[in-house]
Amino acid sequence: MFKCIISCTLSLQFVFSYAQPRKDSEPQDWTNYTRIAGHGLNKGNIDATIKDAEETHLFGIEVDNDITGRYNSFLDPKDKLDDIRLLAARAHAINNYAFVYIAGLECITANADKTEHTFFKDHPDWVQRDINNRPAMFGGGDAFWISKGDEDVWISPYAKEWRKKYMEHIRRIAATGIDGIYVDIPYWMTHFEGWENTWASFDEYTVEAFRIKTGLDARKDLKLGDISDANFRKWIDFRIETLTEFMAEITQNAKSVNPNCKIIAEIYPGIGEEAVRVGADVYELYNVVDAIAHEFSGGGGNAASQNPQHWFDRMIGMYTFRAFAGGKASWMLSYSWMKDNKVKPVEPMKNLALSNLVAGTNNYDARGQVMSGSNDIETRKLIYKWIAKNENIFYKPRKPIAPIGIYFSPKTRNYYSDTFIESFQGMMKIMLQGHLEFQIVTPGTLKEFTGKVLILPDVKCVSANEADLIQKYLNGDKGLIFTGETGRFDDNGQENKKNMIFDFLKISGSDKVIKSGNGKNKFIYYPECPGKTYSKYTKEEFDQAAWSGSFQKMNFFSFLNNFKREVSGHFGFNSEITIDASPFISTQVALVEGKPHVFLANFSGLKNDQVVNQIPEKDIKINFMGTAGARVFYLPFLGRKQELNAQFADGQVICTLPTVEKGGVVWLED
Repeated sequence: MFKCIISCTLSLQFVFSYAQPRKDSEPQDWTNYTRIAGHGLNKGNIDATIKDAEETHLFGIEVDNDITGRYNSFLDPKDKLDDIRLLAARAHAINNYAFVYIAGLECITANADKTEHTFFKDHPDWVQRDINNRPAMFGGGDAFWISKGDEDVWISPYAKEWRKKYMEHIRRIAATGIDGIYVDIPYWMTHFEGWENTWASFDEYTVEAFRIKTGLDARKDLKLGDISDANFRKWIDFRIETLTEFMAEITQNAKSVNPNCKIIAEIYPGIGEEAVRVGADVYELYNVVDAIAHEFSGGGGNAASQNPQHWFDRMIGMYTFRAFAGGKASWMLSYSWMKDNKVKPVEPMKNLALSNLVAGTNNYDARGQVMSGSNDIETRKLIYKWIAKNENIFYKPRKPIAPIGIYFSPKTRNYYSDTFIESFQGMMKIMLQGHLEFQIVTPGTLKEFTGKVLILPDVKCVSANEADLIQKYLNGDKGLIFTGETGRFDDNGQENKKNMIFDFLKISGSDKVIKSGNGKNKFIYYPECPGKTYSKYTKEEFDQAAWSGSFQKMNFFSFLNNFKREVSGHFGFNSEITIDASPFISTQVALVEGKPHVFLANFSGLKNDQVVNQIPEKDIKINFMGTAGARVFYLPFLGRKQELNAQFADGQVICTLPTVEKGGVVWLED
């Protein structure tokens, strides 16, 4: 899972602008083009690391000597700083970049059972605690990276003396000339066994910081786990703000001595409730760091063990990360294979890389469930060489053409995760499996969204500003679909006296579908969210259909087609690009360098630790809007670019793809 861990926040006087609107035009840098594998770091292995980078086509060299997460080097980092300085110089000499791993809020003391001074023995007040004052201290066997006899502690981000020294280390690391600092999982301790429902931390420093901010006593004034309690919702917000501010302070300290030093946060929660529980919300974090490395599977363990449903969950997660990121990079520290898998690692490695590329995320190859090595080095070479040759296609900015917007509401996710995520994922599956162009819209990008239709999938929490922007959007000759209890609560989770969405649409809500096409205010209200219904059908049927390759008579497919017809018919919505493919092909439509592209990934036939080669799909047809003389090209995954035989008729350029095995990308050139 992880390799090391930690987190924190600057003094309450420090303010960082992490609530600014997203920018889709963030300038690209080396982090957008990385091809990563991990390495340990000491003077004796630098030559081998540089050789590995050159031979396996790495770009962005990860090294690990973890100054902050090991108590001995936290006290005296000199030797490790010297190693970082040497490695950075060697990486630059081969025109490459390097970044160094450090822990966030975790610190390990080796051989603590035989050592007089350990982190906890010296500083018990710095450690996170649960509501019963139990310290977040662990030993060998509590996690695979904690050795027998070691002490593992999780630190309060409000422990002032620790935080001061931590930020000194950040500045000293940045001053070595290293290109990036990779901070491993800055979390509140809620993910070890027995800590999942603690909503920690209740140490003295954190409780005092919450009291200063809210006037509340976190130990007495909260109903832990009760989302109807306004004070508990304040605790949720405080915990997320704390870790976001902590990462903002790391960024500020690093760049104060080395403006080019990138800060990368490793985060394992995806887009659901787990992000709220550990307090690390990638929606907020993308505003304060340069990139995020997502330790994310999509619900199905490693690539060898994923079924088609899991693959689509993974795609939805990655597309959501990309929407949060704007122009910043999304790295995927995901795992292809473990030694207890029955299948061999080669095809799972390829499938994982395919999914990453189709989503526009960066591949991080690792052995098993650690951060270093590779499950098959020759396969890594093959994949990374091919990515290097075709990197612009996958990593240049992707721009929408004529998308349907799917709204992601962080506040609804924070307070009502289960119902919202099911609706959101269901709507996204309709887009991916129905081959509709989509754009994930957030509060930060709502104002700039120009697509013809916006879907609010059971977005329970809507602020006054969001409601105003939604009304302006609708009045601009656009269409709106909203479902369930959208607008019932404000952005603090407080129930509204009147639903602002219902109010400006002049409806009261009912147990019936409400449609309006009067003038510019075209909308559909579904009391029961179609996304939830589609999620239900796909859970019941999708994997079985994908294994057999048959889907035409399935409930999910009928529902999918009916929903597409209803949206198209009511709003007069026609796609710029039409794709005729099975629902087992995941698609994204976007402009890349001004040219319309279609990215495809085939998940048909894949089965948990049994089948790792897809059922090839024949006769996929794609129609582009275009003019006579336009040319269409296809780049199959790990293959060579080829021009397709394109026909022109009625303003459309029509082509049929060669048999698609794993996936690839198709594009039009005038």
